Amino acid sequence: MAADSEPESEVFEITDFTTASEWERFISKIEEVLNDWKLIGNSLGKPLEKGVFTSGTWEEKSDEISFADFKFSVTHHYLVQDSTDKEGKDEVLEDVIPQSMQDLLCMNNDFPPRAHCLVRWYGLREFVVIAPAANHDAVLSESKCNLLLSSVSIALGNTGCQVPLFVQIHHKWRRMYVGECQGHGVRTDFEMVHLRKVPNQYTHLSGLLDIFKSKIGCPLTPLPPVSIAIRLTYVLQDWQQYFWPQQPPDIDALVGGEVGGLEFGKLPFGACEDPISELHLATTWPHLTEGIIVDNDVYSDLDPIQAPHWSVRVRKADNPQCLLGDFVTEFFKICRRKESTDEILGRSTFEEEGREIADITHALSKLTEPAPVPIHKLSVSNMVHTAKKKIRKHRGVEESPLNNDVLNTILLFLFPDAASEKPLDGSSAVDNNNPLSESEEYNLYNQFKSAPSDSLTYKLALCLCMINFYHGGLKGVAHLWQEFVLEMRFRWENNFLIPGLASGPPDLRCCLLHQKLQMLNCCIERKKARDEGRKTNTSDMFPGDVGKAGDQLGPDNLKDTDKEKGEVGKSWDSWSDSEEEFFECLSDTEELKGNGQESGKKGGPKETASLKPEGRLHQHGKLTLLHNGEPLYIPVTQEPAPMTEDLLEEQSEVLAKLGTSAEGAHLRARMQSACLLSDMESFKAANPGCFLEDFVRWYSPRDYIEEEVIDEKGNMVLKGELSARMKIPSNMWVEAWETAKPIPARRQRRLFDDTREAEKVLHYLAVQKPADLARHLLPCVIHAAVLKVKEEENLENISSVKKIIKQIITHSSKVLHFPNPEDKKLEEIIHQITNVEAIIARARSLKAKFGTEKCEQEEEKEDLEKFVSCLLEQPEVLVVGAGRGHAGKIIHKLFVNAQRAAAMAPPEEELKRVSSPEERRQNSVSDFPPPAGRELILRTTVPRPAPYSRALPQRMYSVLTKEDFRLAGAFSSDTSFF
Repeated sequence: MAADSEPESEVFEITDFTTASEWERFISKIEEVLNDWKLIGNSLGKPLEKGVFTSGTWEEKSDEISFADFKFSVTHHYLVQDSTDKEGKDEVLEDVIPQSMQDLLCMNNDFPPRAHCLVRWYGLREFVVIAPAANHDAVLSESKCNLLLSSVSIALGNTGCQVPLFVQIHHKWRRMYVGECQGHGVRTDFEMVHLRKVPNQYTHLSGLLDIFKSKIGCPLTPLPPVSIAIRLTYVLQDWQQYFWPQQPPDIDALVGGEVGGLEFGKLPFGACEDPISELHLATTWPHLTEGIIVDNDVYSDLDPIQAPHWSVRVRKADNPQCLLGDFVTEFFKICRRKESTDEILGRSTFEEEGREIADITHALSKLTEPAPVPIHKLSVSNMVHTAKKKIRKHRGVEESPLNNDVLNTILLFLFPDAASEKPLDGSSAVDNNNPLSESEEYNLYNQFKSAPSDSLTYKLALCLCMINFYHGGLKGVAHLWQEFVLEMRFRWENNFLIPGLASGPPDLRCCLLHQKLQMLNCCIERKKARDEGRKTNTSDMFPGDVGKAGDQLGPDNLKDTDKEKGEVGKSWDSWSDSEEEFFECLSDTEELKGNGQESGKKGGPKETASLKPEGRLHQHGKLTLLHNGEPLYIPVTQEPAPMTEDLLEEQSEVLAKLGTSAEGAHLRARMQSACLLSDMESFKAANPGCFLEDFVRWYSPRDYIEEEVIDEKGNMVLKGELSARMKIPSNMWVEAWETAKPIPARRQRRLFDDTREAEKVLHYLAVQKPADLARHLLPCVIHAAVLKVKEEENLENISSVKKIIKQIITHSSKVLHFPNPEDKKLEEIIHQITNVEAIIARARSLKAKFGTEKCEQEEEKEDLEKFVSCLLEQPEVLVVGAGRGHAGKIIHKLFVNAQRAAAMAPPEEELKRVSSPEERRQNSVSDFPPPAGRELILRTTVPRPAPYSRALPQRMYSVLTKEDFRLAGAFSSDTSFF
């Protein structure tokens, strides 16, 4: 029974050998990828042109496959080429060897300056690499390597793919690849050796030829000649006689207060260290044949001076320290500080016992409250100057962050008018007709939202930058800012205009700090005009053009009065308000109520005819009043209140919060019509008996429509009426006209309270932390840095730098227009500026080393300059004439001098004087150091593995450096009968 049951049990142990294993699935996936990328069959391209590996475009496609749970990435690298006609290829090209095998013999692109390592080693234009997907993964065991290579071989055989397929083995840093390429009856195996220590017999050509021949194992007795290409690379690290040409700033002179090596308002430029660290000279023998040259362990014919090809590349110093970059970076760091000015300079600033402390802290409130105290006793400037004394007393002169001489130099630079003997009258304000102002450089402030390059704000930014870098860092910045704020307070009190600011309302294209200073100047202008008006006791007019008129009539300004714009409203603020310093205009308007002027509400001629006209500027040339035919007079009007962007935002927020209800809309209209109401009151005062139509004809002529009509007598007459929007019941204009009283501008409540606005600005300046200040002024500093870079680039004329500068300007104008730009984006801009500075420094370094300025012949100078500019922009530059050319001689001399310095040998001049040849030989030092790198490419075409096989290309590449030896071989064999 037992014997009978055995066959039955075997039935249940049937194994299905058709089930795919993991290995088969892996091969299938490789085939799938090759099919997807259409890498099947033979595809022959054109012969490779010289230099195409570097100048051409390389592209790659990637996919991911896995062997069980181990992930691999498959990448197809290929040189983009014109597609060739593929018709009839399969029949005609059946016996042709694959493209990659032909490329092994191509000599046009040996030693490409920039290419994938497999391109350099094998000269391939197309290949596929299978590598572990994760960086830390590696295929280490020999059995796994062989398994992968078998998979590749099967996949290539199954698909008919003729593109070489490589597998990356060992750790990624070793760049070890094995691979295979298959064609019709041919196969190339790609093998590699990588050693840290090189065997002595392989350090020269004869030893490498031996290994190449033994590897080929050619059965023919007279072996076909081997073609050889050799490149020796020499490295120059020591630029002995060339000091780095950067002049360091004279810090001692600066500290002494003299405007020395680096003036205030000028940025430093250049690298502090040589931005070129090494020069690599590659000497190449591209076409040698075995037997022509001797290179063994005893003797070598390879003299670099005799090499037919020389090419040079320079190694740039990693992140060289650049002055301008450091300057801007250090200033940017202030933006991240949290301390206030008081915390930086010490809180003891105002610590005084007794009553004086109260006087100072409450000074502003006392000024703004109506009080019987005579104002001169509470002069803020007196308090500020006593405060200054106290600061010095507490801090001690030695402890003061800024040296007095330096501080005085800066203050004179910022406020040049302070040095003049004449009284400060503001005549030193920026002249807008400056020839600079038309230039593109000047108008950069518009794009960067900084400030004009001749303005006080711009100069202040540069001074703070310099103080931060050279004089006391953050403490110095806080100290200068404190002095600046005190100066602003002093100028406001004493009616001295701030120099270096364009007159008129704040320019919203500039940074907020610049707007604030312009606002303060507006306040000083108004206050100064008022005080002068009081002195001269004029009622409506006073000499001197105060304020910038032209915006005061609103957007619908009368076209006919364009010529008069400059005069309209120019002197409204010369009125004498009262003997009190802080006169409140409202009280006057209340007094006027009982003056019988309410009757002017409706504008009827009877009630208002008796009123005396006031506040007339001049008569309008053409218009007369509609109802009584009197000439229409243009009134003296108030200018609209100037506003900075933060005030405009506040105002728009308030208006937005009023909502969309009828009441909110009405209130909004009232708030927005303050200027209109003021102008209506001035108009009524200047033109007694006028109507709304008269005002509209002058103020907004488009809202008064005139038509020609035929009257009862048949004559053509002009008939005018208000526009449709003016006829809307209870519209804003009608309401404002009804509430307006005939009050001249000088008796109206001020639209712009200069006292209050000035105090707001001064308070705003006083509470700025150094970090806030740096944020405000960073656009100015970036603006200055870009101008500096442009100026320096113009001297060097580097085309690539011009493009980068344009990119920086575009990038900066996008970033800096936001109120709070991101730190990361600002860092990017500063990094770009530093990069440009480094490029210009490199150009100067190379020009100094190659002595472009010393060339006497114009042609030689041009060639050298071209050579230097190519070194900056290209990975490797061919030296015309090799060692015998002009650039070659200079390079040779550089190496000779470096060698002599290294061996402490006498310089060339002294060697010439040594008479006897023996002495000269003893003192002579090799012109070049031992090569830092030796590269060889050996090629031949031989039949393998039998004498009757097809002759196929064989290639071996060898590279030997100080700590690295690599052999990369591609050996082809005929597989037709093997």
